Amino acid sequence: MVREQFLKLLTDNGIATLKEVRRLTMSKDEDEVTEFELLDMPHFDENKFAKLISERYKLTYIDLKNAKVTSDTIKTLRKKSVLKHRAIPIQVTGSKVTLATYDPTVIVRSTKELGMELKRPVEFILTNLSSWRKLFAKVEDSVEELIGTIVEIKSSQDLDEDVKAEDIGQDVVTFVNRILAEAFVKKASDIHLEPYEKSFRVRFRMDGALIEVARPPKSIMLPVLSRMKIMASMDISEKRKPQDGRIKLAIGGKPIDYRVSSLPTLFGEKIVLRLLDQSNLQLDMTKLGFEPGQLKVFQKGIHNPYGMVLVTGPTGSGKTTTLYSAMAELNTEDTNISTAEDPCEFNLEGINQVNVRREVGLTFASSLKAFLRQDPDIIMVGEIRDLEVGEIAVEAALTGHMVLSTLHTNDSASTITRLLNMGIEPFLVVAALNVVVAQRLCRKICISCREVVKVDPESLIACGFAPASAHKLKVYHGAGCEVCGGTGYKGRLAIYEVLDVNSKIRDLVLKSANADEIKAQAIKDGMKSLRMSALTKVAQGLTTIEEALNNSASDSD
Repeated sequence: MVREQFLKLLTDNGIATLKEVRRLTMSKDEDEVTEFELLDMPHFDENKFAKLISERYKLTYIDLKNAKVTSDTIKTLRKKSVLKHRAIPIQVTGSKVTLATYDPTVIVRSTKELGMELKRPVEFILTNLSSWRKLFAKVEDSVEELIGTIVEIKSSQDLDEDVKAEDIGQDVVTFVNRILAEAFVKKASDIHLEPYEKSFRVRFRMDGALIEVARPPKSIMLPVLSRMKIMASMDISEKRKPQDGRIKLAIGGKPIDYRVSSLPTLFGEKIVLRLLDQSNLQLDMTKLGFEPGQLKVFQKGIHNPYGMVLVTGPTGSGKTTTLYSAMAELNTEDTNISTAEDPCEFNLEGINQVNVRREVGLTFASSLKAFLRQDPDIIMVGEIRDLEVGEIAVEAALTGHMVLSTLHTNDSASTITRLLNMGIEPFLVVAALNVVVAQRLCRKICISCREVVKVDPESLIACGFAPASAHKLKVYHGAGCEVCGGTGYKGRLAIYEVLDVNSKIRDLVLKSANADEIKAQAIKDGMKSLRMSALTKVAQGLTTIEEALNNSASDSD
């Protein structure tokens, strides 16, 4: 949360307008430093601001952009305290601790409290916001602290079943809790528990890449897998068939869902857990990564009273997040929204969510038919997989409903041809379709070790940059540091291709044009292809050329 005194400091000195200040106060997440948004404001001069308030508060100002502060020093203070006091330790001696802050209004209140916590006197220095953000990237929750906070949340159905693990010792329980907590701390998206003939491996998927984090003794493999299955309310006696389950935990006071899948392999069951952290769900559409023109087209498409908006991309490309952000914007008191999902990943207040269950006949198609009898305004169906679902979705879009859904195609233009190949009539497709969005996720350069790298202008031109910009473009990469585990990347960002289905595109579809012709016309009308969007992120210093090319490999435009 942003302190009122700091906001007053901004407005009193003309650093930010009241409207901009209100934006900073919108987030209620105590773990989110919304002040970082100031860096995105074009008129915000962070160095000028820092020097101005250092003079007013008689503080030493130091630009810590290139400071070498170890993680051990930063870990002197718990993350909870760093967020509360907006202060990060940068030097620890026997006599005192030096803390960096960008907000001088915390100092009077925090000096005594931090002195007691750190058990020695403290002093403050002032730094700029981007330097503080770079240091904050090294601040982590303590896995040891979080293990003690893990609470298993049982549903009422689970509470009726007293499941006990007689053969599971405390050391196995502690190991499982450590894996679950560590994955949460490292912001992993998946946990892989993999049995082999002579070994047992644990890997996390972080920023899209799998990284090995442990090789526990083979002797604890079966108890660990059994513990996971018990927590997920799965049948531990059944080891010949795939199973699905769910673990609900509270870690550090935050509710976390783990979607669990088991698969019989040659040397035992492989278990994969998908982490679903509601607090990490980005519902603010302006922060997803859309370019301004793309966002305008997308918002126009979803705010139409009827029609269809489709999002396409491979598994794990962030399609669900994009659709959830659209529904969050459309979710008002006078709107009836229903979704059919497989499975429902996040609970959204005010939206009627249906979990598809094929074993009882509750499919996407049957859910859609039921929705149309429930007086809906907006319908979201997890995926259009076949002609039956496609026809019902198109019918709903043509009868006064807004329909949101996904497909699996390489780009936006291919989505239109995919609908036609399913057997949906061209005149129905052009009448129903408003906008198609294709997206990918690129790894972000780690801000703690970002540095300029020399790239030959000819190579940049070959990638797709204009000759004029290629000769003056600064290209960055991550050198590798302890924050990013030596990878040079920390976090991910989305790149988009937003196709506005206008009259010219409709004419081409009715004339049986192929995907390449549709795409060429869309680009002529102003659409940025995936490649163009990815190169824009390179020019902004957010990702590398390698990431941009890898995530737009099918796009040669």
